[in-house]
Amino acid sequence: MPADATDAARPVITIDQYKPRKLTKVKSTTILRARFKAVEAHNHFSDRYDVAKLLATMDECNIGVFVDLSGGCGDHLKRRLELLKEPHPERFAVFYTPEFSQADRPDFGETVAREIEEASRAGVQGVKIFKSLGLSHRDAAGRLWHVNDRRFDPIWQTAGELGLPVLIHVADPWAFFEPLDEHNERYLVLLRNPNWHFYGGDYPRPEQLLAERDEVLARHPRTQFIGAHIGSLSHDLEAAAKLLDTYANFHVDFSARLPDIGCVPKLARWFFLKYQDRIVFGTDNRPEPAVYRDYFRLLETDDECWEYLGFPRKGFYYMYSLDLPDEVLRKVYYANAARLIPGIKVNPGS
Repeated sequence: MPADATDAARPVITIDQYKPRKLTKVKSTTILRARFKAVEAHNHFSDRYDVAKLLATMDECNIGVFVDLSGGCGDHLKRRLELLKEPHPERFAVFYTPEFSQADRPDFGETVAREIEEASRAGVQGVKIFKSLGLSHRDAAGRLWHVNDRRFDPIWQTAGELGLPVLIHVADPWAFFEPLDEHNERYLVLLRNPNWHFYGGDYPRPEQLLAERDEVLARHPRTQFIGAHIGSLSHDLEAAAKLLDTYANFHVDFSARLPDIGCVPKLARWFFLKYQDRIVFGTDNRPEPAVYRDYFRLLETDDECWEYLGFPRKGFYYMYSLDLPDEVLRKVYYANAARLIPGIKVNPGS
């Protein structure tokens, strides 16, 4: 067949249509429930969710507590507490979120500190900082706010005094800060979510954002911080390890970073074993059985060469499980979160 005829017969697809079928034959283990009752320490309740259905999913998957990081503030926080915390005090934890769009006010830090005190009395169990601090919130002159701005110190100090952890999301996968070209490993996800691309313009580099965060950690050693998504260092677990070694008040979750972990199983297992007291479980994804089962499979089995849910959207990586021992699973699933988040009560029995 002439070359041109062969080319004409070959189907033409775009990169976002490419979804290879794996032919490698390996065992596949389905874990329906977490081996130990888990605290889902990184998620966001949505008004689209039905509370009764969510509780049923939690029971099905052995999730004891669901932490809602989108409590917000003001009336929104009040409604969220009434919806989740008041009727189900042991199944939900709600975090307060400052409204940084008001940060130009000269008394912003002190005002937020007072709001945190009031929220704590109302039942809030932590503070959540979104990545918009450092990436989108701007002052009246149009300049991005810095994470380490000293006007925010009352927020961190008050959280520490009240024993409330601060779950802080700074920066994002480093590929989001690189050119969107043929070399970008997150090309597919950025193609579908262009608002996640922080390259160019006056966007800071991730190194700067993390340095600002680390300065906050150093200034407030009595406040416990949980770095979302392995502290935005899921691509460099050795750097994450150095960060944990440096700051005793820093902890991490590994939500929404399964492919980053599963593609380096030896390094990841070393990381989970060494820092077993500093890692909390969370997904930052739809609270559905299929999502949870991917996490259970990664943590509990020795499966290899398997496709994560949504493959290959976050990269053409196959997953290799960590087969963590029970003593580590207990800490990651619930004990670490129960130690950091006040009021968490979990019966660890499976």
